[in-house]
Amino acid sequence: MIDAHGDGRRRAVFHARRSARDVLEVGFAALRTHHVVAIDRCPILAPALTGAIETAWDIAEVLASTRKPLDIQVTATDIGPDVDVRGSGPLTAPQTMALARVAGRRNLARLTRHGEIVAQRSPPTLTVGRAEVVLPPGAFLQATSTGEAILARVVTAYCESAATVADLFCGVGPFALRLAERAKVTAVDNDEGAIAALREAVAGTPRLKPVATQPRDLFRRPLARTELKQFDAVVFDPPRQGAEAQARELAASTVPTVIAVSCNPTTFARDARILVDGGYRLMQVVPVDQFLFSAHVEVVANFKK
Repeated sequence: MIDAHGDGRRRAVFHARRSARDVLEVGFAALRTHHVVAIDRCPILAPALTGAIETAWDIAEVLASTRKPLDIQVTATDIGPDVDVRGSGPLTAPQTMALARVAGRRNLARLTRHGEIVAQRSPPTLTVGRAEVVLPPGAFLQATSTGEAILARVVTAYCESAATVADLFCGVGPFALRLAERAKVTAVDNDEGAIAALREAVAGTPRLKPVATQPRDLFRRPLARTELKQFDAVVFDPPRQGAEAQARELAASTVPTVIAVSCNPTTFARDARILVDGGYRLMQVVPVDQFLFSAHVEVVANFKK
């Protein structure tokens, strides 16, 4: 088990709801419920997210009159917090102006509503390997920067001898951009904003190997075994529901190395079973603990055929 708590969580999603007593509450959702546990501090947030809870309260109070449940995602970036608000519905001009004032007062890099910019001091960026990525609103990232670096180190080590690699469910490129420092990469994800951000980062980073990017829904249109035969290694890091359809195509392929990254042991076990039944051998599993005070764990598994 590798401890990857690092400097705390760099991304948090706060929820704002009105209680049964019509009291505004801002905090985290209780386990498997819609109930919000109101908080005024969180000891496991990264130092760069200091003030994030106060920011979430400010936003919730501005939008309290909408009486809608809000999801407020706050991400630590290299130049300050990036905040995306979901659930508010269309904003009035006074609400937009009030939110812009919150962004200025809290020194946010950017504030968006459902991805639309409300206020921006500077495009929020994140350093990934040698690259600088301009994040799309609401971008998915690993829970901690330390965790991401460790996962990427394990993944790239497993791909050490590969000249061509596919990075499936690539997001903004935490693996692809590092893999491209020594291999030709094809990066695929259904999030067109993430793919655009990755493409821009590649264009602005010298001395990378070629990176082909493709927006594609891998749940409905997984890379087929005939498409996979060009790769020496395939990395897949799907959401919690796993990648059953893609695992079946991989199992039928001739790819020598498959690396599976997962935060869900149930769907990982299912997809691993598919690969093993297809002739792969599970060589190693590395658990990475980046979810402080929870039972969740990330794993990286190396399969060979």
